Amino acid sequence: MGGRMEYFKNLFVDQGLRPVYARYLAGGIMILIIIVLCIVINLIIKKVVLRLLAGYIETTKYKWDNIMLKNQVFHRISYMVPAIIVYNFAPVFRNYEPIIKRVSLTYLFIIGILVLNSVLDSVNDIYKLYPVSKLRPIKGLIQIVKIVVYIVSGIIIIAGLMGQSPIVFLSGIGALTAVFSLVFKDSILGFVAGIQLTSNNMLQIGDWIEMDKYGADGEVAEITLNTVKVQNFDKTIVTIPSYALVSDSFKNWRGMQESGGRRIKRAIYIDTTSICFCNEEMIEKFKKIHYLKDYITKKEEELREYNEENGVTADMLVNGRHLTNIGTFRMYILNYLENYPGIHGGMSHTVRQLPPGEYGLPLEIYVFTKYTDWVSYESLQADIFDHILSVAPEFGLRIFQNPTGQDVRMWGRQ
Repeated sequence: MGGRMEYFKNLFVDQGLRPVYARYLAGGIMILIIIVLCIVINLIIKKVVLRLLAGYIETTKYKWDNIMLKNQVFHRISYMVPAIIVYNFAPVFRNYEPIIKRVSLTYLFIIGILVLNSVLDSVNDIYKLYPVSKLRPIKGLIQIVKIVVYIVSGIIIIAGLMGQSPIVFLSGIGALTAVFSLVFKDSILGFVAGIQLTSNNMLQIGDWIEMDKYGADGEVAEITLNTVKVQNFDKTIVTIPSYALVSDSFKNWRGMQESGGRRIKRAIYIDTTSICFCNEEMIEKFKKIHYLKDYITKKEEELREYNEENGVTADMLVNGRHLTNIGTFRMYILNYLENYPGIHGGMSHTVRQLPPGEYGLPLEIYVFTKYTDWVSYESLQADIFDHILSVAPEFGLRIFQNPTGQDVRMWGRQ
């Protein structure tokens, strides 16, 4: 290499140029040659080699090579070629050879870090192809590895540029521990929280969680070193600090999804002034209802036996046991739900009364549906309560609600 430099220098001297200028001009020509060589080789690699490689990768049946191509692993490797060329031409510039080699090696080292970064991203993407990735995400661990690599690489690069041993700089890390702990506090807390979340199986990608403090009500999209990304039902994105999921409470709907049933727990409020004993006309009417026929027959026999044993006559309803419209309505709802196709028969279900209050008598429906997805669940729940609210007047019951403007106008007309 050095001989070529001398060749150009001697050529210019023979042309009558002063040796000082001849040396500079020869150096400029060599720099130009190196630049042109780097550009040409870089173009050949990008336009020919990488295209051929990409074409071959697309024809293979493996997915890992496509992921590495997508993350530009091979493209970043190609960036090393110019540095290798410059490093090999360093002897041409004898006075600057150590500096050129040092800078070239530093550049190669930086490109190596970028390649490693792409490889780690590819490892994470390849890992996501397997179902276990939702149970045990490794993105937080990979981010920790990246941070360690960046810190160590930064020390090695600075030491290399200064011509010092990296051990000298590494030995000073102990004194900087407090500073690192302060600067990377969130990362450290997030890393520890991530280990707790994954090891205890508290959170997985795809889980539906609720955390009112952070406005989160949606599906976990990503678990990283510092944050957990949640996509809410309205497609907004919320990021929650990883350590907050350990220190604070949150609701995870995964248990409901795995059980195969989703709970309905909702009450309707009955106007207590509409509650009464059933008369003969009402009983005959209820016997015609499919879900009540067997219940009415059985209940009538039970009440008749009780009243006869206790000598209760029909002239005073308060002295005996009799059917009520609220009780009959409650049994109708229960039988209706037991025969409803969307109700999970293997889980608890009941219809119960809650303590009466200022809004009337709460009649609570407690049942589980077969559907766990939100849309199907809400649709089924709406269908059930559409029917229950519509059928209540058939039992002589009124649903309680506060007076509206229409109620006031009707009172005024009266």
